[in-house]
Amino acid sequence: MMFNFTIIDIINLFFIAAGIGICNLCFMQITASRHLRDIVRKYFQIFFILITVYMVTHMARELMDGIPGGGVFIALQIVTFIEVLTAGLMTHMMSMLVVNVTNRDNNTKKLELALNLLLAAHAIILVAGLFGGRMYYFDESNVYHRGGLYILSNLSPFIMLGIDVFMLIRHGKNVDKRIRIAFWIFMIAPIVAIVIQSLLYGIQFIIFATVGSAVYMFGVILQHQNKEYEKQKLESMRIESELTMASAIQADMLPNIFPAFPDRDEFDVYASMDPAKEVGGDFYDFFLVDDDHLGLVMADVSGKGVPAALFMMASKILLANNAMLGKSPAEILMDTNETICAGNREEMFVTVWLGILEISTGKLTAANAGHEYPVLKSPDGNYEIIKDKHGFVIGGMPGARYKQYELTLEPGSKLFLYTDGVPEATSAEKELFGVERMLYALNSDAGAGADPKKTLGVVRAAVDDFVKDAEQFDDLTMLCLEYKGAKEKATKKEEA
Repeated sequence: MMFNFTIIDIINLFFIAAGIGICNLCFMQITASRHLRDIVRKYFQIFFILITVYMVTHMARELMDGIPGGGVFIALQIVTFIEVLTAGLMTHMMSMLVVNVTNRDNNTKKLELALNLLLAAHAIILVAGLFGGRMYYFDESNVYHRGGLYILSNLSPFIMLGIDVFMLIRHGKNVDKRIRIAFWIFMIAPIVAIVIQSLLYGIQFIIFATVGSAVYMFGVILQHQNKEYEKQKLESMRIESELTMASAIQADMLPNIFPAFPDRDEFDVYASMDPAKEVGGDFYDFFLVDDDHLGLVMADVSGKGVPAALFMMASKILLANNAMLGKSPAEILMDTNETICAGNREEMFVTVWLGILEISTGKLTAANAGHEYPVLKSPDGNYEIIKDKHGFVIGGMPGARYKQYELTLEPGSKLFLYTDGVPEATSAEKELFGVERMLYALNSDAGAGADPKKTLGVVRAAVDDFVKDAEQFDDLTMLCLEYKGAKEKATKKEEA
């Protein structure tokens, strides 16, 4: 078998070699690009592979055309089938790109189904065309000829191109101008090339046009993606900066200077809040209502992130303001609930445990709006859950009423408050930390006799040891109060 090369064949080989080289360079550029989305990267990788396959099979058919021999005949049948099938695949991928880019409403499923059916029809027509030479055939000398039904081999690709033209005309305004122009060039360039090569018979301008327009389209889209990446990067930096500032503001909203009341010997209090995101919905609070009353709050807002943080700040201020008016815990929760329900279109809510400690006597009056049970330790006993009666969450329903109850703290008693982020901390095996493990940590040798700050450290260490490297899904907030007794009681105890 001999190949008879002409000047035109050499020119065409140059075109194909240059086209393959350019496609390989584009493929490497696509693979190395960090700014492309994975779906865009995979699309263009496949697209340039298809262009390369099309060029190789097209040129192979041209070179083998007219060379006699049974083996050549079989090779011609294979490469021609692959060439025409690849042309359909390229058109299909182009159409899918145009449909998805131009239709911003993402209502593309029907069009995508139509394109997939057209591709399937294209493959079936080609397989059927292998028999009888109806679309194309090779004579006894292995010379390529078009059959009477040749148009069928291009029917599906032409319909796909018609869909592209319709989408660009109908929805082209939804696409960046340069990308829209690149789409038009990719569709029109091969048609122009076919006209030119019909005038200059034999020179495969179709290859030059296909590669050139594809590279131009890729370059425009890559440049657009890079610009979008830079915009997103700047926007991400802005959001990150604002979230950092929001986190700092939220931290400043919570009592964060310890010891909190250095001039008060009757009690010691310590609290911490670790948000799952940059900002969270959990919050704690403690404040002196007057010289003899200490307000304590532990709360958890529904949701996470910025919305929860904003709701948290409003809830904290309302609770504190109502408490400073000298109201009882039940009244504080009721009035806060009414205020929030009056303007809660987002239907967010917050669970709250609130207590007022009478410092001189150790009497703690508290009310619970759907929050976790408090934990109390007597001077000589263990930490134990106090199963108080829950009222409805704050913000959940107007007109809700809350019942309060009383506890008596003896000198040496400790109160531990927390949000569900503690018992619901989850390990990599999807197991919850649970209340039992929390009580075990509190009653351990390290936790039972520790001051409030160390107590929180013991519980946090137990949680961290349990979850290990698993992601923190919820805010983790804790507060511990140690009641040391009124000054007179403390003095008598020391004298005894």
